[in-house]
Amino acid sequence: MLVDMHVAPGKWVEARVALRHAANRFAELLSAVPDPEVPATRSWSVAQTAAHMASLAWACTTIAGTGPDATRDDVLDKQFGATNVDNVRDFNDLLLRQYVEERDLAALTDQLLRDVTTVLETTDGRDPTEAVDWLGGSRLPLAGLLAHLTNELHIHGWDIARGIRAPWTIPPADAGMFFELFLLGVIHFGYGGLLDSTPRASRRRITVQFRSRYTTPATIVLDGSLDGPGNRDRVTVEAPRPDNDVRLSFHPPSLNLMLFGRLSAARVALTGKVVVWGPRPWLLPAFLRTLHMPNN
Repeated sequence: MLVDMHVAPGKWVEARVALRHAANRFAELLSAVPDPEVPATRSWSVAQTAAHMASLAWACTTIAGTGPDATRDDVLDKQFGATNVDNVRDFNDLLLRQYVEERDLAALTDQLLRDVTTVLETTDGRDPTEAVDWLGGSRLPLAGLLAHLTNELHIHGWDIARGIRAPWTIPPADAGMFFELFLLGVIHFGYGGLLDSTPRASRRRITVQFRSRYTTPATIVLDGSLDGPGNRDRVTVEAPRPDNDVRLSFHPPSLNLMLFGRLSAARVALTGKVVVWGPRPWLLPAFLRTLHMPNN
């Protein structure tokens, strides 16, 4: 049985508070950076990572529909529509090259906080399940847009904190919204061409049930027996069933860090942060090869 997208009023409030909290913590972290040229990732310094986050917050103002002053031009719009999970780096690089030239951390912090405020003000009072355009011709609910930006702040805050050897924690309930509001939301509303670069995982139906203390249980179905968009696997969300192939219990911060390549699957398994069982757990790698995330 397919699951309808529903966001309770309380969850919408929590998503908004989580975004504000994540932005404020990210700003505090930037204020403690001794050298903006310290590496944060394999490709970016702290300054570049901060600029990336400022550019994403600005992009979210355009997606949330904040008026003519925040519209994308034709070049960015074309890249926006052509992006999938494996070439999202091109979209990020375009934002950094042409739309956020600033590298001063104080100025980037001001810009980030200003645009997060704009996103929150623009979405205030709107239906959290209102669909908006997303990368690769996909669609997602407004609540998913906020959850995605929150997760980006969590992930890149983790990167910067490691680079400067500072503490960084990710609240589990806030991290759980990435799965519940963004990932399930974009599957429900239409993932467009996001998976177009991913080869078919198998010619069978794979069902993976996700459970945590912080999210509503849900099963993601990867169906290789049917032709999805572009002759790819078809992905849907269903209610959990006892006969699901894989059952996965997860700690949301650890799952998100694993999905985005910050923690290895072995590490999260050994620490018990992600536990896998069920009648056919060996199907999980094929599932994750298709439903994967960018690692930059």
